[in-house]
Parts: sequence; structure tokens; C-alpha cells
Amino acid sequence: MHAFAQSVNHYVPNNRHLAGLFVVLSGSVFCLWLNTSLATWSNGRIVGLSSLTLAILLGMLLGNTIYPHLAERLNAGVCFAKGQILRLAIMFYGFKLTMTQVASVGMPAVMTDALVLTSTFLLTYWLGTKWLKIDQQTTLLIGSGASICGAAAVIAAEPVVKAEAHKVTIAIATVVVFGTIAMLLYPFLYHLGWLQPWLSAQQYGIYTGSTIHEVAQVVVAGNAISTDVGNTAVVSKMIRVMMLAPFLLVLSFALTKGAGKNSEKQTLLMRAKQVKIPWFAFIFILIVVLHTWVPMTQNFERSMVMLDDVLLTMAMFALGLTTHLGAIKQAGVKPLILGAIMFAWLILGGGLINIGIASL
Repeated sequence: MHAFAQSVNHYVPNNRHLAGLFVVLSGSVFCLWLNTSLATWSNGRIVGLSSLTLAILLGMLLGNTIYPHLAERLNAGVCFAKGQILRLAIMFYGFKLTMTQVASVGMPAVMTDALVLTSTFLLTYWLGTKWLKIDQQTTLLIGSGASICGAAAVIAAEPVVKAEAHKVTIAIATVVVFGTIAMLLYPFLYHLGWLQPWLSAQQYGIYTGSTIHEVAQVVVAGNAISTDVGNTAVVSKMIRVMMLAPFLLVLSFALTKGAGKNSEKQTLLMRAKQVKIPWFAFIFILIVVLHTWVPMTQNFERSMVMLDDVLLTMAMFALGLTTHLGAIKQAGVKPLILGAIMFAWLILGGGLINIGIASL
């Protein structure tokens, strides 16, 4: 009970967060207004933009110009927004979905996610350790981020891998750089018409959810096409996120091989206790179930959807503010080469996996 209370308190902001949250909320409201205004001014001709895309782009612009001078005062609230508020937004995204929509994604998404995860991680490990000669810890962290859910997976894998802090930073930098590119590239390719011969709108959603690094990036890339595509992409991504806990348990077991029997058991138990279960993914599913089976008024549903839009836009703006171009230099050459190769693999190899599963 005490652990549950601590977990709930983790989502309650305090005085340290207020200044940063005010800035993020202001940026969110501005981007929501700008998105509506752009649609009106252009008579709906501007495609590929959404309040989420605008929030992350504006955030990146400010994050690499003005924000560094204010970061000391605002950072606590901004980090709260891109962490806890993002998870809350993903949970509340369940009010936009029903079990019928989740079921429509079905086994193809599960099979695709499992194949993309496994192939991406194994390929990253082989290329990183055998070809590029990157140390095992950094390679494992980059592989975790690319194959599952970006920075969240890197942070969750850190206690299992026992990595040093700078290696965690390097892995997160590759996720930020290539995940951000993917978030903008996928909708661009779709609107150019390059993906339609191979993937239907729903299949594009599964492709997005199974191959883009971060949950937040998937939300942007999916909703840039349509709300329905965004919903499919999020469901596909959340299936992938829920694979994090079993993945970390398997990784724990693999890393203990070679130790003595007694020490192996003790190490495995210790690492298993350190595995962080992505509870927000399961709460998301619970809310989808409640939304499907519990009667709700239209006003309540509309209010929850509006709240979720604001929370998501806040998280995107915060993510943009903390996406620094200096991360490219910080990562170094070899991890960036590995990240670039895996970025290409997720686009091409992940695309082939999606096409193959869709054709079954």
C-alpha cells in the first residue's frame, strides 16, 4: 500500500515544478491554437502538421536557443512534463479507443512487434559488438532503445545491464536523434505517396507503432495522417511497450550465463527485482476496457479527450525543449553509426516484416 501511495505521489507536481509546467502549458495552448488557425487560414490544405508536431518543432527551436538560459529554473517542471505527464497522457489516450479498435489491430500487430523487437535487438548487438567494436553495455542499451520504446527502455535496462551514466546518455542521444527524424520522415513519405502501394492506412499505423522509437514520436507520426491511423499506431506501440518486462527478464537471464550456479541464481533474482514494469501501458489497456464497457456521458468523454490533447501537447513541447542538437556531438561517431544503421533497418527491414505479416 505504501508503494502504491509513493507511485501516486510521483505524479503530483510540487512547487519546484510550477514554473516549468506553466511554460509548457503556455506552449501547449499556443500550439493547439496555432494548429486550428493554420487549418482555417489554409482551408485545410496544410497536411502532415498537428498540434503535436508543432509543439515538438517549436520546442526544439526554443530548446536550442532561449531555453538553455532558463533551464536551471524551468528544468524540474519540463522534465515532469516529458515524464509523468507523458505517461498520464498515454493512459488517458484510452478514452479515445475501444476494445473493438484494439481487437482490429489483432495478431498481426503482436507478431509484427515481436519480430521487429527480436530482429532489431539481435542485429544491434551483433553489429555493435562484432563490427563496430562498441562496448557491450552501450550496445545493449542502444539495442533496448531501438527495439522497444526509446529512452524509457534505455533507462529501464540500465539496472539490468549495470551501465555507467555516460553510456546511458549516449544511448538516449541516439534514440532522440533518429527517433525524431523518423517521427517527421514517416508522415512525409506517406503524404508523398511512397508507402501507399505497400501499406494500407491501418498497416501504416502498425508499421509506425512497431518501428518508431518513442511512444511520443509514434503519437505524432500516426496522428499526422489521421486520428484513426494514430489510434492504430498507439495500440501497436503499446503492445510493444508491454513486451519490455519479459524482454528485460530474458536479458537478465542471458547476462547471468557463465556465472557459477549459486551466484547465477542470486544475480538473476537480484536483476529480476530491478526490472521496471511499464505499469502505464497496463493502465492504458484498463482505461480502454472501461471506456468500452462502462457507460459514459458524451460531455465526460469530450472533456477527457480534450484533457488528453492538452497533456500530449504539453509532453511534446517539453520533449522538444530538451532535445538538444549537442546530443549528436555527445554521442560520438560509432554509436551514431550504429543508431543510423538501426534507423535504416527499422524503416526497411521493419517495413518488409510489416508487409510480410500483412500478406499472410
